[in-house]
Amino acid sequence: MQLVSYPNGVVRSTDFQMVLRKLGRLRPGEVLVRNTWMSIDPGLRLRLRAQSPDGYFGAIPLRSTISGVMTVGEVVASRADGFAPGDAVSHGSGWREFAVVEAGRDEIGGLGTLRRVDTSLAPPRAFLGVLGGTGLTAYAGMLRVANPRRGDVVWISAAAGAVGSLAAQLAKIRGHRVIGSAGSDEKVSYLLDVLGLDAAFNYKSGRLEDLLHQAAPEGIDVYFDNVGGHHLEVAIGALRRGGRIAMCGTVAEYDKATSSPGPDNLFLIVAKELTLQGLRGNAHVDVLPEMWRELGGLLRAGRLECPETIVDGLENAPLALARLMRGETTGKTLVRIAPEAGK
Repeated sequence: MQLVSYPNGVVRSTDFQMVLRKLGRLRPGEVLVRNTWMSIDPGLRLRLRAQSPDGYFGAIPLRSTISGVMTVGEVVASRADGFAPGDAVSHGSGWREFAVVEAGRDEIGGLGTLRRVDTSLAPPRAFLGVLGGTGLTAYAGMLRVANPRRGDVVWISAAAGAVGSLAAQLAKIRGHRVIGSAGSDEKVSYLLDVLGLDAAFNYKSGRLEDLLHQAAPEGIDVYFDNVGGHHLEVAIGALRRGGRIAMCGTVAEYDKATSSPGPDNLFLIVAKELTLQGLRGNAHVDVLPEMWRELGGLLRAGRLECPETIVDGLENAPLALARLMRGETTGKTLVRIAPEAGK
């Protein structure tokens, strides 16, 4: 699938087109993969612009096949050592049914480099979610960046989303008091009744400052930020001295044509000696084996909830992205491109 126009505001299907291309013969070191599942992530919206943010992955050129998107599939043919037909693999060449992938090539900061996935841990699509970049972002963000301490109160925005829901569970498993916010009463019920958070609120149901104060009257120690904007400003006001912010994303801004003003209480970062650190999952690829062991063990023990929103058909990938950006999905958003072998 190709991008044919940069979305002006919300993503529309007319911004994309399906094209048919003939694949050439494999060269040494290449693998042909039949893609089966594709990840849909909010960060992709930042690349659907004429210019992406400085320091981030590059903007997607018009009328070129979209790439740099995590995908899992099955090897059809291989001219690369270590890969054989039938292998389940992950790589970074999504938004297409078949991909020719060069083994060993660095993709998505190393996260999308072609690798076999261990289906004894979970089905292949889990390596796009809890055992993939989503899980890595939540795991490294909560344990390396936010690093909650004994007795800390943790607030997570967009807590019913793919990263937020995992980060919330990791904090809860480690014994912290965890507060989640989301954009609907249904998601709040999910956070309380399924994930077992200590408190949760619908940020659309009142003044955000008041809602957070009701949930954490004595303040918070950690804010895991998936939203940015006013949420970040409120968190800065609520954080206690020495608090930490793991800034994972600013999804409230992604569909806007122009930037919004930043928080007007930034001096509180100085006054309270706060720490604000940006978080990119692919900066922590070294922790993948550790994450697979721990989260894989939690999965086998039935201690992790991993909800999915599944959209069928590559042609519906733009719809899946639009639904994600509108807040209509829960957990990990995936596109099922093709059935897996034997399914």
